[in-house]
Amino acid sequence: MKHQYLSLSGLEPLVVRPESNFINVGERTNVTGSKKFSRLIQEEKYDEALSVARQQVENGAQVLDINMDDALLDGVYAMTTFINLVQSEPDIAKIPIMIDSSKFDIIVAGLKCVQGKCIVNSISLKEGEEKFIEQATLCSYFGAAVIVMAFDEQGQADTRQRKIDICQRAYHILTTQVGYKPQDIIFDPNIFAVATGLEEHNNYGVDFIEATREIKKLMPLTKVSGGVSNLSFSFRGNEHVREAMHAVFLYHAIQAGMDMGIVNAGQLAVYDEIEPTLKKLCEDVILNRNNDHNEATESLIQFAETVKAKGKVQVKDETWRLASVEKRLSHALVNGITTYIDEDTEEARRKYSKPLDIIEGPLMDGMSIVGDLFGSGKMFLPQVVKSARVMKKSVAYLTPFIEAAKLEASNAPKVLLATVKGDVHDIGKNIVGVVLGCNGYTIIDLGVMVPATKILEEAKKHQVDIIGLSGLITPSLDEMVHIAKEMTRQQFTLPLLIGGATTSRMHTAVKIAENYAHGVLHVLDASRSVTVVSDLLNENKQTLLNKTNTEYKQLRDDFINRKNIKTYLAIADARNNKTKIDWEQYEPVKPAQMGMQTFHQYPLHEIVEYIDWTPFFITWEMHGKFPAILSDEVVGQEATKLYEDAQHLLKQIVDEHWLQAEAVMGIWDAQRLGDDDVMIQSETTLHFLRQQIKKAEGQANQCLADYIHPLKNDYMGAFAVTIKGIEPYIKQFEVAHDDYNKIMLQALADRLAEAFAECLHKKVRTQYWAYAPNETLSPEELITEKYVGIRPAPGYPACPDHTEKITLFNLLHVKEEIGIELTESLAMYPAASVCGWYFAHPASKYFGVGKITQEQLIDYANRKKIDLSEATQWLSPLLD
Repeated sequence: MKHQYLSLSGLEPLVVRPESNFINVGERTNVTGSKKFSRLIQEEKYDEALSVARQQVENGAQVLDINMDDALLDGVYAMTTFINLVQSEPDIAKIPIMIDSSKFDIIVAGLKCVQGKCIVNSISLKEGEEKFIEQATLCSYFGAAVIVMAFDEQGQADTRQRKIDICQRAYHILTTQVGYKPQDIIFDPNIFAVATGLEEHNNYGVDFIEATREIKKLMPLTKVSGGVSNLSFSFRGNEHVREAMHAVFLYHAIQAGMDMGIVNAGQLAVYDEIEPTLKKLCEDVILNRNNDHNEATESLIQFAETVKAKGKVQVKDETWRLASVEKRLSHALVNGITTYIDEDTEEARRKYSKPLDIIEGPLMDGMSIVGDLFGSGKMFLPQVVKSARVMKKSVAYLTPFIEAAKLEASNAPKVLLATVKGDVHDIGKNIVGVVLGCNGYTIIDLGVMVPATKILEEAKKHQVDIIGLSGLITPSLDEMVHIAKEMTRQQFTLPLLIGGATTSRMHTAVKIAENYAHGVLHVLDASRSVTVVSDLLNENKQTLLNKTNTEYKQLRDDFINRKNIKTYLAIADARNNKTKIDWEQYEPVKPAQMGMQTFHQYPLHEIVEYIDWTPFFITWEMHGKFPAILSDEVVGQEATKLYEDAQHLLKQIVDEHWLQAEAVMGIWDAQRLGDDDVMIQSETTLHFLRQQIKKAEGQANQCLADYIHPLKNDYMGAFAVTIKGIEPYIKQFEVAHDDYNKIMLQALADRLAEAFAECLHKKVRTQYWAYAPNETLSPEELITEKYVGIRPAPGYPACPDHTEKITLFNLLHVKEEIGIELTESLAMYPAASVCGWYFAHPASKYFGVGKITQEQLIDYANRKKIDLSEATQWLSPLLD
């Protein structure tokens, strides 16, 4: 039996389960909501518009909303053109599409182009049942899920009963007459502004919440969505009050069954930490209490004026220090306060007969509150990590008083975590360890580059309950498959969790789960790990495993079926459809400085100016674009705190010279060999792959070699940068039980490495190669890649073969010059390192090769002069 969840897909599936957080919809590809996107579409700069979509995906969007509703646009043409382009870019097309329009002919145009299973936004009964059935039938024909507005022939539903009645009526029509599955229906019962001064608006919040509760009771498999920001429209400009209103509203609406909305429910302020006066006033307004003759509304308006006048003045409240030691420990844990933790722990030690009772009593009680708040979406990841720091400091204080035997006697479930052999990236694994530790699990962290033998030996030695594997680079996927096979061979029976940036639910189902029969589960991020681990260790285990096995079988079937319907070009035809460049009009720019140059102790203060902060927040599972995230209605306050902490540590890193920035780069003569290879210095050959999926009319099957002149001498460059010296400071933070600053330091080192690559690339463009000597781009324009030329990295979408790093390292003598080493899986160590190629042609752009056929694999192995088995090993993620 198939599961009854809302299932969407682009190139990859997205299944909305009961434990899922709000779905994050990327809204910037909307001409009504983004001036930049609207301008690009109006000017028909569709390639540039794709970068907006790509940035949404990179920033964590799980669904991409596309809207072309503009009076000056040919909406059908714009929607058709843009979606066709999106579908030809695997790094964008991997997530589901939301086709958004008030004009149904534009929706139909989108449905004709989109692949996978999308969402139509929206249909309604406003033009009557006949038109509703016609539109719904067409959506169903294309296999789309639908958002249904609570809107009928009389207008938008503004009362509880009208919302329920319209949704029930639509549900009955969709399920009995059109044949829609309930789980493919998403209701939007309309969130309207409260506290407007009009008494007839006072019950709008209650009406939505109660309607949601009844809709989920009457139609439990459907989803409920809404535009939360509408609620606080009366207080626009007063972000403090709006933030509180949204947190209060979502607290009650989510309890009633709300599933998704414009405000990201995974990034809520802590409901319990809103100042009591403001929280009561918000609840009075939203729940329409004490509001006869608008008293509650007037009270909130008066309070809002005082907040607006004085801003967010933070007064240090020490009244919690008057509570019992148990409550003080709980407060410190929830709020991440380490100031008094030693003295409070000592007071508790004198009060309790055994120190272990403090850990298993008030400390774990406090961490349970933290886990509940995080699991329900009312705490941010940075807050959880701060809570873990408090817990560790308290436990460290108690440790000398506890005999080792008693510590070992703890019966908390054990989770073993490891980054697999050949991979050096562990920030995500560290975060998962902290979050699980906050929920009472004993974590055994084996670190990075851990071979299968050690993982399984330690699992037996510690008698762990679950094994969790992490990896960032694509070769790690094969190592995970190997570990699954070894677990089968050695007759393990405990669950295996898979996570990391390069992993996916599809790969886990198709490649890993087939090799181990006792539970393999892909875990998307830290917020999901707690629910999964909890279910695997209680009576829900078999239900979860059965459900997962069913879903994975469906994914495997879908994968096989998808393989059969994809259209590929023969490699010769793909080469004939290469990037079209007028080479007669192009003269390669001779570099101002040829050969290699090495940089030691490059000034960190200069690199800092090039930091792209958006990925920093994504590391902390706070999705949003910098700097807008700092003033976000929901996450802004915690994002600002995190940013201030990062700035403080970054200043210390720079002022005290904690880290060293080193780089090596080179520029050489280059000649294209055939179609897909490039010769450097007349002696070193670089091998590239070409897109083979059949493209839309007029779209090229791209290869990086396309950007090198086919007839004349041209030029090409390479670089490697690294940030060194992190290890002693990581050790200091570990000794101090300070996971927060440990993860902060790792995240900043990664950002500095990427910033160094950006900084060096600018110098190459303006000085060393000097093909753009007059470039005057701002840091923001650099981040959005407004410059001429590209710097694609081996192992990433445009050149996905990791083994080309070996050629790059040999060309630049990277290990000898700046000390970066390659692991056996070709990850770089130190982990905060970046390498890549330099292309200067104005037409060069980033793209993804996507899937390739066996024909190109054989051709590539022959060109590289390697065994087919070796080529298959490194390129297996690309093979369809």
